[in-house]
Amino acid sequence: MYQSIPYQSKSDDKKRHYSEVMDRVKALITNEDDWVSAMATVVCELHHSFDYYHWTGFYRVVSNQVLKIGPYQGGHGCLMIPFSKGVCGAAAKNKSTQMVDDVNAFPGHIACAASTQSEIVVPILNSQGETVAVFDVDSDLPKAFCSADQGGLEELAKVLSRQFFS
Repeated sequence: MYQSIPYQSKSDDKKRHYSEVMDRVKALITNEDDWVSAMATVVCELHHSFDYYHWTGFYRVVSNQVLKIGPYQGGHGCLMIPFSKGVCGAAAKNKSTQMVDDVNAFPGHIACAASTQSEIVVPILNSQGETVAVFDVDSDLPKAFCSADQGGLEELAKVLSRQFFS
């Protein structure tokens, strides 16, 4: 049974919840060697653990400077995103987390869903420091994400990178 936490929760409560979710994720993927299976499991676990995660998924690097949709939960996502477009593209290109309080104010934002108000995207890097995927979370609430979200998702990225790309 998933216990979902609301976005208005205190930072310490969110950090504790991320820690619990990460323990479950690690247990679920410990012996997994298939990247796609792991992505699907991670998406399911996180999407149902935070009530402000309205679209949760991965975009994979499939060719030079192009992301393609991977496992996700929520409404339809964009199928392909160049590194030069949107929040996902910026995270992939810059190899850094992008936390956006108002997606409408983000230059080059791609509106895959008109309801999205805020977004956080964390790159997944291989051992050579190259982007292999991004983990994208959209919320229909403005300013839904905080430093606790960023820290929790960056920890997730490190776990996935170590297990699948080192």
